[in-house]
Amino acid sequence: MSFLLGLTGSIGMGKSTTAQMFRDRGVPVWDADAAVHRLYAPGGAAVDPVSKIFPAALRDQAIDRNALRDILARDPAALDRLEAIVHPLVAADRESFIENHADAPLILLDIPLLFENSYQTQMDGVAVASTDAETQRRRVMARPGMTSETLALILSRQMPDAEKRERADWIIPTDTLDGAKAAVTGIIKEITSDA
Repeated sequence: MSFLLGLTGSIGMGKSTTAQMFRDRGVPVWDADAAVHRLYAPGGAAVDPVSKIFPAALRDQAIDRNALRDILARDPAALDRLEAIVHPLVAADRESFIENHADAPLILLDIPLLFENSYQTQMDGVAVASTDAETQRRRVMARPGMTSETLALILSRQMPDAEKRERADWIIPTDTLDGAKAAVTGIIKEITSDA
């Protein structure tokens, strides 16, 4: 049985970079955001059911995420309808990935809203990528098109970093690449030597 390690972290905390560090060490990594992109792409399992409910989101046989975002901004209640379609498809994608990598001693599941959606109950352990609020803000504000208002909205939908740190089994400090790499190496050793 593979050890299922959930990786989470608020926006700008270095979660994607941290996930790549696990990947670079040969750990299979499932990425929730990438799964949604696959589901929305032409031929993806979400295209037909989502376009039936939100026809304005269909563009070139795919779900246009910007159009979908506009729909959700106008009708916040639509999010529940969307999640009712997408969450089971994402869960199926995740289960398929786990089955396909069942021989790996460790599988990393990169899930941005892990605690917010109570996925920690499906993990054997949880790691949180984290840095100080100033570094987080600097990283996020450097992204194209990011505004203080957008950042505030995103943060309002995410569990505070302090609470994530409190709930996690491991905290990966992402202030420096070397610090994050050392933490990742330590976590892999700890999990795989216990296996």
